[in-house]
Amino acid sequence: MKVGGKRLAMAVLWPAFLAAVLAEGAIFSWLDPQALAPLAPMTLYSIGFFVLWTCATLASLLTAYLIAVPDDV
Repeated sequence: MKVGGKRLAMAVLWPAFLAAVLAEGAIFSWLDPQALAPLAPMTLYSIGFFVLWTCATLASLLTAYLIAVPDDV
């Protein structure tokens, strides 16, 4: 499966973005950001989102890599 650079980026980043949105909603509906740290809640939301997006992006990249690697002979 041959995928161009922009298409690969969107195939990796878009599902990772959606997963991060769902994970952030689940985590911060359970945890109160004001009880976690003395930072502003919006700061914690932003940091949490980008950490979750990074984790989901790495998982998506690994999946794309495993799909693209040819089978062992």
